[in-house]
This record gives sequence, structure tokens and C-alpha cells, in this order.
Amino acid sequence: MAMTHEPRTLPCAALALLLFACGLGDALAHGERNQEPFLRMRTIQWYDVTWSRTAVQVNGEVEVAGKLHVFEDWPHNLPEPKTAFLGNGTPGPVLVRTESYLDGVPMIQSTSLQTGRDYAFRTVLKGRIPGRHHVHPMLNVEGAGSLLGPGRYVEVGGDAAAFALPLNTLDGTHIDNLETWGTSTVYAWHGLWAVVGLGWLLWWLRRPLFIPRYAAIEAGRADALVTPEDRRIAAGLLVGTLITVYAAYQWTESRYPRTVPLQRGRPRLQSLPVAPHTVKAKHVAAHYDVPGRSMKLDVDITNTLDRPVRIGEFTSANLRFVARDVPAAVAGVARDYPAELVPNAGLAVRDNSPIAPGETRRVHLEATDAAWEAERLTSLINDPDNRYGGLIFLFDDSGARHIASVSGPIVPVFLR
Repeated sequence: MAMTHEPRTLPCAALALLLFACGLGDALAHGERNQEPFLRMRTIQWYDVTWSRTAVQVNGEVEVAGKLHVFEDWPHNLPEPKTAFLGNGTPGPVLVRTESYLDGVPMIQSTSLQTGRDYAFRTVLKGRIPGRHHVHPMLNVEGAGSLLGPGRYVEVGGDAAAFALPLNTLDGTHIDNLETWGTSTVYAWHGLWAVVGLGWLLWWLRRPLFIPRYAAIEAGRADALVTPEDRRIAAGLLVGTLITVYAAYQWTESRYPRTVPLQRGRPRLQSLPVAPHTVKAKHVAAHYDVPGRSMKLDVDITNTLDRPVRIGEFTSANLRFVARDVPAAVAGVARDYPAELVPNAGLAVRDNSPIAPGETRRVHLEATDAAWEAERLTSLINDPDNRYGGLIFLFDDSGARHIASVSGPIVPVFLR
């Protein structure tokens, strides 16, 4: 009779998985790449974003500032930004947001934004946990979720134990560290109720449990399972609990006489004014060359200014495609701006000669780079409405910048 040997596949697979895991380093993924393209292209367009520092110590501050444009072609399947809150996107509470402003108004609360308008934002973050962290501006919109702006790495050095968040209250009380203030009281109350709950549990666990109790119920002696002593203990525990809660309430009222309820007010913002003269962009056609990783746009540009303009940049989903032959556009990209967000290929413009005042010209733009794949934006061809969105930056002969938004349907091309 032939002998068969069962392969030891399970131990081998476990060993291979263990060796693979040992060779892995820290995960440095960008969570924003998991968001759908329509969320990144047609909701909030971030621009002029700056980080005041790229390295701070624990308790040091970094300021993230810039502008955001609430896109006109807001997706119909999302609620409009009637309730929005300015935040920051980091891998956990590695930095603490101590200040946030929209158009100079403190953003302690949510506000309402208008589509088609621009707002200036500023947040101040304080280093809390040492490490290399990816830091984004972020806008939370009710029903749409978190909309992330461009991110860059910020190094936080020092000792996490040295972190402190001091605060002076309105009544003059000084708090050395808001993170640990009042925690002793929290521990005390949790400990008290844990002891009470454990004592009550042990009171019932001291006697036979499941099988004897089941037998008593089956025998019709269920009333004997709860003795008069049990009822006295339960009544005493109920009265003691009510007295403790009332006494604690009175103690809290006497120690903290001034309390402020949670605020529901909503500040009103005056968005940045629209320039009296604008450059208009009208979508004509758009294709995405899948093999070539290239977005190709045909756009009608109408120059309503009194000066000629040239196209210097196309930005979408935090990617900045810059025309290298326009010095003002190149100068607008800071040296330390995240390199992965400024594709090397730049923006190719067919006939990028100056557009004269009053002229309307059809221009062909090509934004070609592997960044479309790296940022997982090519899945826009699978979206139900197949639409793109972005901002076109134009520069006049004095170097002044003018912004026009453009959006429309896009057709994927699978053959070259």
C-alpha cells in the first residue's frame, strides 16, 4: 500500500509570515489617498498652504496657514458645507491644536461656508508626541466627512513626558496642564463605583450559581433564591447610591460655582471678496490618457482684465502642475514645499503666449505624471458622474496672480 505524506503547509506559511513581518518597517502611508477622487477634486481646493516649521520640540508650535476654495461644482451626492469645522489631520493626537481661524475669526465652533468662495485659514499646533508626523489642514463637513489639504512631514523632538498645556480660566484659576487637570477626581469616582459594583457582584457570587439556581427554578422555589437579607442589602445600596450622588452634586456646585454649558452658537464669516475683474475658464473637453497617466484639458480662457495673462499652474486634489516657462508661477512654489505634490513634468500648455485683454482663447493643457497613479486619482474614471475639478492660476505681466476654477466631465482613453 502506497504511503502518503501530508505537506506541512501551515507551519511553513506561519514561518514565512513571521519572517516577512520582522522585515517590515514603520507604515508611512498617506490616508488621504484612500479618499475618492471626487472628494478631493470637487469639494475643497487648498492653495497657498504653508507650514511655519518642519521641526519643533515637544511644547513647540507650528503654524499651518493658507487659503481654501469651496468648489462651485460641489458633488450632488454630498450635503453642502452648511456645517463645517476647521481642524487638522495628523496620525492621532501627536500635536494639539491650540488656535484655529477662518478669515481671522476664531473657529472654536462650526460655521457655514458658501460654494464658489475663498476663505483664509490659520491653525496653530503644539508638539505633543515625538516622532515624524504627516500634518495636514483639514475641514470637517457634516455629511461629507474629513476633507484633507496638502500634507508635509513635521519632526517633533524631545520628551513626551515634558508636554504641558497650561491655561488661565476666566475666573483667574491657573491650570498647569489641561491634559491632567482633574484626573485625580475622575480616578476617585471610577474607583468608588468600581468597588461598589464589585461588592454587589461578589455578594451574589458567594452562593451556588447556575445549576443549583436552575434546579430551584425548575422545582418552583424561585422565591427562595432572593432572601430578606438580599432585599435589605439592595435597599441599602439604592439609598446609599442616591445619597452619594446628591452629596457629590452639592460638593461640585460649591467647588465650581461658575460653569459654562456647551456652546451651540455658529460664527458668521465674510468670505474673501471676489476681485472686480476676473479671468474666466470654461470647460470644453477633458480626457484622461490611462496608459500615459496624463490629464488633457481643452479650456476656453476669457481675459477680462486690462493686462495680458499667461497660464502658470493647474492644481487639483492638492497636486500642483506648474508651467516651467512662467517665472512667476515657478517662484510661487516654495523650495521646501512637499516635492511629491509638485510633479516634475509640470504643466504643458499648447500656445502659452500671453492672452490679450478681452481675448477668448481655447487652450490645451496636459498634466502628465505618475502622481495620478501614486495618489490613486485615476479611479475617477470609475466614478458614476466622471467629473474632474481644479483651479487654473494665471499671471499677468506684473506677476499678479488670477484664479479661475474649471470642472466638467472627463472621458478615459485606454488606447494611445
